[in-house]
Amino acid sequence: MSDPAAPGADVAAAALRAAALTRAVVRSAVVGGAVGLAASAAASALATHFARRVVTPEKVRADDVRVLAVEPDRVVLAASDLTLAPGRYGLWTDGGTTHSQVGDVLGVEEPGPARSAQRRGRAVVRALLGTDAGVLRPGAGRWSGWFHTGDPGRALGLPFDDVVVTSPVGELPTWLVHPADGELDQKVWAVLVHGRGGTREECLRALPVLHRLGVPALVPSYRNDLDAPASLSGRYGLGETEWVDVEAAVLHALDAGARDVVLVGWSMGGAIVLSHLARSWTADRVRAVVLDGPVLDWRTVLQHQARLHRVPPPLGRAGTALMGSPLARAALGVEEPLDLDRLDWVARAEELRVPVLLLHGDADAVVPVGPSRLLAAARPDLVTLLEFPGAGHCREWNSDPDRWEREVARFLLEHL
Repeated sequence: MSDPAAPGADVAAAALRAAALTRAVVRSAVVGGAVGLAASAAASALATHFARRVVTPEKVRADDVRVLAVEPDRVVLAASDLTLAPGRYGLWTDGGTTHSQVGDVLGVEEPGPARSAQRRGRAVVRALLGTDAGVLRPGAGRWSGWFHTGDPGRALGLPFDDVVVTSPVGELPTWLVHPADGELDQKVWAVLVHGRGGTREECLRALPVLHRLGVPALVPSYRNDLDAPASLSGRYGLGETEWVDVEAAVLHALDAGARDVVLVGWSMGGAIVLSHLARSWTADRVRAVVLDGPVLDWRTVLQHQARLHRVPPPLGRAGTALMGSPLARAALGVEEPLDLDRLDWVARAEELRVPVLLLHGDADAVVPVGPSRLLAAARPDLVTLLEFPGAGHCREWNSDPDRWEREVARFLLEHL
């Protein structure tokens, strides 16, 4: 789960459709036993649909904001919780071909009789900091935590190489971002892991601070990314399978001269990083971990989404249980049943052996902050939690980039 492809929206949409369809089936079924039979069949099918959406990569993302007007240094958007959030954000329009950088809120326009028909509702005016791909025009768009887009050179002016990491699924396109002194013989490298449905661009925000600290950074794609090989099933493993690709990136760093690595993960990337710590023979080379809006317990995430979007609890529980059942392979198309117990790091807190920095927004509606709080409370010796007030999912940097970079730098300097 990651931004802008956070599956909370995808799962939520599937859940809403599932709940509505279940109610419709029950209402329209014949009385008596037919009602029970129809409802049971519908619930089974829709629980399967709910679970399948979680493990299936999404290729198209829905628009969620509307651009009302564009001026040289300002953009006017329909007001919503997204567009009113403080900080800096990305704005995708034209089906994802145009990307603009949006800054602080400059004002809010209330509805009034003098408004045009297009702008009758409440509107928010924000600073327009630039458009780095395409031409921004009024119309539908998608709000994003990805303030930067492109490769590290184009987006940030950082020196980098395109390299290939060889994984069991094939060749993974990877950025190798050079440190400030340009030397790649440092003993600690970083490996950055984006979230579910994302791309390497999600990791761009972390590269400047690593560059300044003198840490070479590898940013790999992983299986089922748009620019990487698909797995045999073409389904997400929620960390159960993707950790092997992180292991391949760590081995690439070690072969290039690194002695140790730090791992940085966003959303589902956090689950992938923790699976690497538990299962890879290279885990003893991990010196520290930084996790942003991480999935620490998939059951909590899925239950939260079910409650939030009024999915009947039995339907949500059935879909979650299906992921780990022997039927998962046939019903969901995954390679193997997903062991959600093995992905529960609140329950496995005592197994942690390296320092962990958790960065989590207290307004995260996709991956709730609760498990991060529980993990920090269970392992105060190793886990540090920094909450970002009002920040949504993986938008901690967006809400306060100076604090994010300062705290990450402080943590890494203690452990490099």
